[in-house]
Amino acid sequence: MGFVKEFKTFALNGNVIDLAVGVIIGGAFGTLTNSVIHDLIMPLIGKVVGNADFSNLYIALSDNIPEGTTLVEAKKLGPVFAYGNFLTIVIDFLLLAFCIFLMVKTINRLKKKEEEAPAEPTATEVLLAEIRDELRNKKQA
Repeated sequence: MGFVKEFKTFALNGNVIDLAVGVIIGGAFGTLTNSVIHDLIMPLIGKVVGNADFSNLYIALSDNIPEGTTLVEAKKLGPVFAYGNFLTIVIDFLLLAFCIFLMVKTINRLKKKEEEAPAEPTATEVLLAEIRDELRNKKQA
C-alpha cells in the first residue's frame, strides 16, 4: 500500500474524525469553563474572603519590596514567592474537576434511565402478540 493511500485511509478513518471533533469541542468547552470560573465563580470567592485578588498574593523574599506593592511591581524590585496564581490555578482545577464530575454523573444517570426503559414492541411483535392471543381465544372457545 502506498504511503499516500495509507495516510488517506488513516486520515479519513472515523476514529480520527471523531477525535478531531472531540478536540475542537474540548477546546471550546475549556474556554467556556475558564470563563465560568474566572468571570463568575472566582469573583464570588474573592468577595467571600474579603475582595482578595488571589493573583496578587505573594511573599516578598527581599527587604527591597515595600508592603502593599502589587505583584508586578514587586517582581521588578526583587524575588517574590507568588503563591496567589498557583492558588488560583488549584481552585480552577478543583472547580473544573467538580463540573466535569457533575456532567459525567448526569450523563451516566441519563444513560441508565435510557437502558432501564423497556423498548417499545415493534409493529411485527404487536401483530404476532395479537395473533397469539386470537389463537388462544379460539382454543378456549
